[in-house]
Amino acid sequence: MLNFNSEETQSSISKFEHMLKTNHIYYFDAQEFEDIIVHYLGFGDNQLAKKALKMGLEQHPTSHELMLLQSEVLILDEKYEAASKLLDYVEKLNPMDEEISLQKASIASKNGDHQASINHLHKALELSEDPLEIWNLLGMEHLLAEEYEEASYFFKNCVDDTPQDYSALYNLLYAYEQLEKTDEAIAVLNEVLEVDPYSEVAWHQLGLVLLKKGLQKEALSAFDFALISDDTFTGAYIEKGKLLEEMGRINEAIENYEIALNTNDPSAFVYQCIGRCHETLENKALAAKFYLKAIHLEPSNESSWAALIEFFIQQELHKKAKDYFKRSLEVNSDSITLWKKGIQIFTALDQYEKALAAYEKLYDLGLYELDLILGHIDLYLKLGQWNKARTLLDEAYKSFPESRALALRLGGCSLELGNANEALYFLNLEALDKKEFSDLLKLFPSLSQFKKGESL
Repeated sequence: MLNFNSEETQSSISKFEHMLKTNHIYYFDAQEFEDIIVHYLGFGDNQLAKKALKMGLEQHPTSHELMLLQSEVLILDEKYEAASKLLDYVEKLNPMDEEISLQKASIASKNGDHQASINHLHKALELSEDPLEIWNLLGMEHLLAEEYEEASYFFKNCVDDTPQDYSALYNLLYAYEQLEKTDEAIAVLNEVLEVDPYSEVAWHQLGLVLLKKGLQKEALSAFDFALISDDTFTGAYIEKGKLLEEMGRINEAIENYEIALNTNDPSAFVYQCIGRCHETLENKALAAKFYLKAIHLEPSNESSWAALIEFFIQQELHKKAKDYFKRSLEVNSDSITLWKKGIQIFTALDQYEKALAAYEKLYDLGLYELDLILGHIDLYLKLGQWNKARTLLDEAYKSFPESRALALRLGGCSLELGNANEALYFLNLEALDKKEFSDLLKLFPSLSQFKKGESL
């Protein structure tokens, strides 16, 4: 639809903008208006596009192409019903225009009706002489509908036609991943590499797929070939670093992470990886240095804060961990990960009221997991707050009625509160193994009067 003669297009735009400034009315042919409108839409200047569209339709009221641009603008404005009516009208005038079906497919997709969108795209495919774009659109609609087999068919068509279509390749690999078709993913990547042996993207993706099969050495070779193809490929250095780290080759991993820092802008993630490597090597000062670099670079990156805090927790430097935990909340006050760290810190420092408040904060944030609740209950039990423990146990047992850990704690709590019948219901001392009995003894002092295997 767009006239690709840039000089003519620019001349039409200049003439149109001069007309707007002088309030003179100039004549443009329909093609010129199309070029002007598409230009403004391409630059996101929808207001000028609408002005050009209005004038274009006034001068060329029967232009199908301008009507299609009008429906496109209506779609951008989310006026789907009006766009659909206009498209139905244009279709009666020119039923063989594939653009009509493409726009109808777009409306259906935006309305969440992926099957209708797919039907419109198949109609467009029948009319089109260049199916590549439509294959891509069909693949995307099937992906959105979670129809991965069908999606893979259309994306495979795209890759077969244009092996350098990396967007289609990524989508194809995603569909194969959902279908657990690892061998098919390897095969298509090898096909791409036969056409372009220096495709760093294909080598990189091949490494990732080989890792899923547990083929570490082969994956490492693939990452090496990606870097031979492009020695500035940051992603390949990072993946190679992660793999070397996993293989225990920590110093080599650090080298690759450091190269990644030099091939692109520094990232908190890479600093964090280097910090983790130094922590593994017990280079504690260097580990802390790189964790702090990650935080300074991206203060809102909660994983960097969590790594640094965990680093201090592991060294039992809980006061320092607490200091950084408090700082982390200034930019990540609703981080579930960080509040979990807070519970560890407060418990280690015997600041139990703060730990209890942290549990409540996590519930407020929407986290209601069995392990979290058990930790909260056990803290109440440790403090001898039997009634509070029992209240929380009753609530939790409604959500997790199959939990043996909750049932045993209900029994023990009932015993502490003097309800022997209820304790008998939840506790079956004869069925407890030694470890279970020993663990319960730590939580419920009253059990010490019984030997394992005795009844209440």
